[in-house]
Amino acid sequence: MAISTRVAIIGAGPAGALLSHILDRAGIDSVVVERSSRDHVLGRIRAGVLEWGTVELLREVGLGERMDAEGHVHAVNNIVWSGRGVLTLDIEQHAGSRFMSYGQTNLQEDLYEAADRRGAAIHFEAADVEVHDVTSDRPWLTFTSDGEQERIEADYIVGCDGFHGASRQAIPDTVLRTYLKEYPFGWLGILSETPPLEHIVYAHHERGFALASQRNPRLSRYYVQCPLTDSIDDWSDDRFWSELTTRLGPVVGPSIVTGPSIEKSIAPLRSFVAEPMRHGNLFLAGDAAHIVPPTGAKGLNLAVSDVFYLSRGFQAHYLDGDDHYLDGYSDMALRRVWGSVRFSWWLTTLLHRFPDQTDFDLRAQEAELDYLASSTHAQAAMAEQYAGLPFES
Repeated sequence: MAISTRVAIIGAGPAGALLSHILDRAGIDSVVVERSSRDHVLGRIRAGVLEWGTVELLREVGLGERMDAEGHVHAVNNIVWSGRGVLTLDIEQHAGSRFMSYGQTNLQEDLYEAADRRGAAIHFEAADVEVHDVTSDRPWLTFTSDGEQERIEADYIVGCDGFHGASRQAIPDTVLRTYLKEYPFGWLGILSETPPLEHIVYAHHERGFALASQRNPRLSRYYVQCPLTDSIDDWSDDRFWSELTTRLGPVVGPSIVTGPSIEKSIAPLRSFVAEPMRHGNLFLAGDAAHIVPPTGAKGLNLAVSDVFYLSRGFQAHYLDGDDHYLDGYSDMALRRVWGSVRFSWWLTTLLHRFPDQTDFDLRAQEAELDYLASSTHAQAAMAEQYAGLPFES
């Protein structure tokens, strides 16, 4: 027999698990299917910077206790380049906001613990997920579990299943329009059980970009730009630390506490947007609809804003009979998406070295960094976008 629910959610990452959590608090039933195992989802190393709007939303829906205990609140971040001193960008002064370092893995653990407490319906290791009849009043999806085919019927289906998921593929090519920009380098990232720097530091260097970030007071997250042809076998810990400290420069580099890496990976960078984010009774959210390079720390925050807009729409529909927010979801979400895509592209272009850059390009980059350092208006514009704009009402 088919499983019947109001909202079927594909993907149990942060977007899907958070949407299910918020809907449950509003008395709206949902079922979640996830192609990976629970352990695999929890083992993914992802973003770690939360906009303050994300922080406030997580508190509002009862997910703030551990985050507030273990997260690190920041009011500033820093940029270094050309071996100079540190440019401190005061987010609180310029944007009236702050942000928090709190790993996506920790948030995922919080979401699953909350799901366990309420006995949420999450089907892990769901293979061969397919979406059907999304323009009908009762769309449905199928998947295979333990060799048996299962069927879920719903009022609405929400695809939170990432770039390679099934949900976006259910939108016809005659309807869907996609935008893609791939960057000619990757980020080599490591985790180390070492005390991090007090503040996040971005570095523009002749050898490439670098970033010093954190997960908690005893767990550091660091990145260096590397060629896409590299593998982690090319990067010993010693080579990584040498490259990182060199790129962070003489002021910041000596402050880095080195140690054995506990995780190491290389991620390509891309910008991607799919429009529209609704087709019939199918909605897209998170990486299923958009991907940004991690430079601007927007990926997880965009997923959360999508969930905010969607959950508000479902609550208005089921509790008040009002479809205004559901009907406007795609346009509203895409306004925020494109703003974040543009900011992430700009910051990536500003701070990285590109293989085909000319001397003119390099001098123009440095001139823009000099302008950022000298102009409070430029700093305010960057701070406002980094902090994240308020959700639309």
